[in-house]
Amino acid sequence: MVLARPIFLLAALAAVHAQSCQNYGFSNGTSCECPTGTGGSTCSELACGGNLFQGSQRPVTSTSSGFANLTASGCSCQSGWTGTACNVCQSANACQTASNALANSQSSLSGVDDGQNHTLVCNTAPRVYAASQMSCSVNNPTLEAIYPLTSTLNIIRTLDPSLSPIPNTTSFGSAGSLYAQLFYAGEEQFYCQTSSCIQDNNNWNCQNLACTCIKNATFCGGVPVTDLSGTINQLSGTLEIDCGDLDNSTQQASCTFKQSMISSLLGGSGLVLNGCSFGECLHQSVLDNNSTTSSSSSSSSAKSSLSGGVIAGLAVVGALLLIAILFFILGWLTQRRARRVGYDRPASGNVAVEWTNVSYTIPASNGRLWQKRGDNDDDKVILDSVSGRVEPGQMMAILGPSGAGKTTLVEILAGKHKIGSAVGHVAFPSTSQPEPRIGFVPQQDVLPPTLTVYEALLFAARLRLPENLPDHEKRSRVDAITEKLGIGHIRNVRIGDNSNGRARGISGGEMRRVSIGLELISNPDVLILDEPTSGLDSVSAARVADVLRSIAHDENSPTAVIASIHQPSSQLYQTFDKILVLAQGHALYCGPGSFAPIDYLSRTGVAKPYHQGYNVADYLLEVASDPHLLLMNKHNVNDTPSAFGDEKPTSLDGKENVASAHAHHLSSAPTGLRGLFGRKSSRYATTFLTQFQYLSGREWKILRRDKTLFFTHVAVASVLGVFCGGLYFNVNTTIAGFQSRVGCLFFLGSLIAFSSLSALYNIVEIRPLFLRERSASYYSPTAWLLSRFLFDVVPIRIVPTIIVSTITYWMAGLAPEADRFFKFLFILVLYTLALTLFNFLLGTLFRNGGIAILLSALTALYQMTFAGFFVNLHSIPPVLRWLQWLCPLKYSLEALSVNEVGSGLVIQDTLEGVPVDVSASLIMNLLFGFGLNNYYRDVLILFGFIAAFGLGVIGVVWVKVREQR
Repeated sequence: MVLARPIFLLAALAAVHAQSCQNYGFSNGTSCECPTGTGGSTCSELACGGNLFQGSQRPVTSTSSGFANLTASGCSCQSGWTGTACNVCQSANACQTASNALANSQSSLSGVDDGQNHTLVCNTAPRVYAASQMSCSVNNPTLEAIYPLTSTLNIIRTLDPSLSPIPNTTSFGSAGSLYAQLFYAGEEQFYCQTSSCIQDNNNWNCQNLACTCIKNATFCGGVPVTDLSGTINQLSGTLEIDCGDLDNSTQQASCTFKQSMISSLLGGSGLVLNGCSFGECLHQSVLDNNSTTSSSSSSSSAKSSLSGGVIAGLAVVGALLLIAILFFILGWLTQRRARRVGYDRPASGNVAVEWTNVSYTIPASNGRLWQKRGDNDDDKVILDSVSGRVEPGQMMAILGPSGAGKTTLVEILAGKHKIGSAVGHVAFPSTSQPEPRIGFVPQQDVLPPTLTVYEALLFAARLRLPENLPDHEKRSRVDAITEKLGIGHIRNVRIGDNSNGRARGISGGEMRRVSIGLELISNPDVLILDEPTSGLDSVSAARVADVLRSIAHDENSPTAVIASIHQPSSQLYQTFDKILVLAQGHALYCGPGSFAPIDYLSRTGVAKPYHQGYNVADYLLEVASDPHLLLMNKHNVNDTPSAFGDEKPTSLDGKENVASAHAHHLSSAPTGLRGLFGRKSSRYATTFLTQFQYLSGREWKILRRDKTLFFTHVAVASVLGVFCGGLYFNVNTTIAGFQSRVGCLFFLGSLIAFSSLSALYNIVEIRPLFLRERSASYYSPTAWLLSRFLFDVVPIRIVPTIIVSTITYWMAGLAPEADRFFKFLFILVLYTLALTLFNFLLGTLFRNGGIAILLSALTALYQMTFAGFFVNLHSIPPVLRWLQWLCPLKYSLEALSVNEVGSGLVIQDTLEGVPVDVSASLIMNLLFGFGLNNYYRDVLILFGFIAAFGLGVIGVVWVKVREQR
């Protein structure tokens, strides 16, 4: 116990010393071990005279009176030594004399006797071999305007302390370290240290910077108005000391002291150091063997470490590329396996169609959100218990006035998505087919206008026929269909778009036959058409009817054909085998054609007399249009077997064809929510890679043949690039010039935001074709989106962006480094991708193109508001500040600005006679609220926007963009 107390007190005293050592000195038990140039019990006093070999025996003086006063009072350097605190040797004689003096006072010379030449020399070059001292004058206009007296900087660079003959070098300076002190008017202001330093010629790059501001020094609270304590104490990261070649006449050089925050405050060049003196006492053998000691033992190669942002960005890009490659390999293997499977040609035709008590209702909308379907007496009844049957080899015409329900009935039979409520029973009795193939030709011809007839049919054949069917057989089938439809003479004519007169092509009748051919490609068992003769002249209508009749009565594969007809001619009427007459949703007649409907209606006693020679179809339409007919005739066609003529309707509840009947019930739920009314969705005939291949081929043909949009974008980009480059031509480095630089970047971002509106228009324009082809199971929505994105983004978005950006960049005189230019382009390309996908999302989300364009324009204005150019992001009220995080333009403009000022851009101007030499990054942060180190963060966030918008587009297309009738 007696002994423990003194030991405890000694340990406590040592702890006190360890806590109070300044200038990064450390406790050696009873006192502080100090870096060269400092001394005293706490390393807080400066060396005054003497030389480095004296170590802790050097004379020191209190810092309270300042070094300038010390020099005036007689504290001067010995001959051959210079610099603040007299640390820098100037001659070999000074080193040898100091070493000999130390040898005389000690038993032996400090150092290892290895038999080599130990003659001491003084290395006055910027390059370091062991441990070099340097002392420089600080020159910065902004700093001098605030602190007009002399500022000097002492730096100790230690590369290999074991090679230095100076005592205690190893105990303080580790290999690859740096220690610095800044003096103002002879008074020390702050001190710094680093580690992991790498020497590259005369350049030192160090990591792990740490600085300490001396309390109450002039920089650190001595002048409260300009207290830099908070800034200096937060200095961290990388430090670079870059020295030029030594001036042999003066033995001095200029250097720069660079660190990100210092560069932000005092200019891109950091602290400019003039009149630097270098001194390093060495053994002559070290210089003789300098090739072996030119690099630090702590780092043998000058490898710069990657920041976390760079690593994260590379990881994201690498992961995306890897996923794309894996998907491609998987798709290729799937495609290859599918093409190797043998092909069995399935039989077509011989499928009947039967529907029983089919009703369809559209709920009335009265604005009550809680109203359930079916509980409103104002619901509109489109079909009311309609029944019928068509056998293979028969062609049925569904007649009736406008609003009778013809289109609704054929769409229900075709299994189309309906927004209303449907009930009833639909069956497809068959003797051989496991699942009926139904072809549906809509009323309007939706065709790719830039393709030829043959190319459109071949595209359908390649995607709707099985993957393993050889391509030459698909071509043969296209040839056979063109001859069968009578369109062989126009096979190489572009389809065109006659609706707007933009690109005249084939006639309306020929378009209708092409539409029929697109459905015949897949060998349908049942062919359903919605008003195939509407808008056609009598000759064209007759040709279409002849084609349909030949399909129905094909000896090899008789097909059930059902067509709604608005107002057929007498000749057209006679081509149909069966007739279904609808009136206000009710079936007046279903049975044989010709004059059979007249006989049946005459027996009911509700129809007016028929006059011989009168068009039977016109007569039936007049009867069906009578407003009193529904009240007078309560009979249903199912209640009158004679309505079917000699045919008796076959119920699925009976015994006939039960085993082979493919039926589905229509529930009261909206049909669009139940797929194809309970039938299994037909699988795609081809693999994903095949779909993408042929979709890309079609997009490429469209791009080659319709170059209007591409050349318009390129021309506009070129003109705007010259305009913007001329507007900001060779901007200078004044404050006004910096505003112009950021304004130029903002202009480019805004230009991209508004030019991407054309992507939205393209989606709205092509949407009808996609809906038709998707409903016919041509391809997966994902394959369509991928091909669409590829051929819209690369030629129409990225190429014009590169053109306008390149012209503007070099005309405006932005950062000339190549890497800065490519980083600039990279950000604009990412922003282009993000906005293109965003407009894709709006185009798919809203059917009304006007609404989508309005929202896109308003979003562009919102982005311009919160991008940081018009308002400082830090000054936005908190209730609205969060909106900036949803603004892609904000991240793009920040990244572009950071890339520009990161090149070392310095603003040089004069304000009220005070010279301003300040880093543009500081002004950028003050004016716009942009962070200097946010480039790679912004890159990752833009990738996040791209991923979010891309997933949103895929989700909306899969769920929402489907046929709704």
